[in-house]
Amino acid sequence: MSALLNSTGNPQTSTPAAALIITATEDVETTVAALAGQLKATIEIAASRVTALRLLARRSYSIVVLDQILADSDPEGAELIWKHGGVAIPLQINFALAGSARLEREIRGALTRRRREQQLADAAAAAAIDAELKNAITGFLLESRLALAEEGIPPGVESHLRTLAEMAGRLRERLTPNAALDTTSVSLQGIRK
Repeated sequence: MSALLNSTGNPQTSTPAAALIITATEDVETTVAALAGQLKATIEIAASRVTALRLLARRSYSIVVLDQILADSDPEGAELIWKHGGVAIPLQINFALAGSARLEREIRGALTRRRREQQLADAAAAAAIDAELKNAITGFLLESRLALAEEGIPPGVESHLRTLAEMAGRLRERLTPNAALDTTSVSLQGIRK
């Protein structure tokens, strides 16, 4: 049994799957079709380790759900599935005991945690890039100010330094909305003209 169902319960061929459910439970397609609709996700079903590994080799998933019964009966197979799952969230559930409501809660919770983790990672990366850019621009402003304060700078070099300082100042203003209020901003007005 291997099927790809979208949120309407119809077979899909072109939409990449968001979830892979690995279970040999009978009549799971009905539950998965309802689950796909509730989660607004595309879900693939694999009934065996071989099918699951083949599907994992073809595409990546947001979450991989493995039936506890399959994991208990084939621990090496379960390890292979987790190993080939890539960055998918691993979730192991006993389908014989868990109803569709619990399955939905578990998957929804795992996907929500993943989204939150991704948002935090994105925000941290953006903050790091922002800080690095601001530090580099502040360095350009400071170095150009120090260079312009030197005596005997040839007029051509001075012109280039002023252009560099002005460009860095404009960049800093664009990156820092409060640059005008920032007491650490570098001003070229006190520099000789």
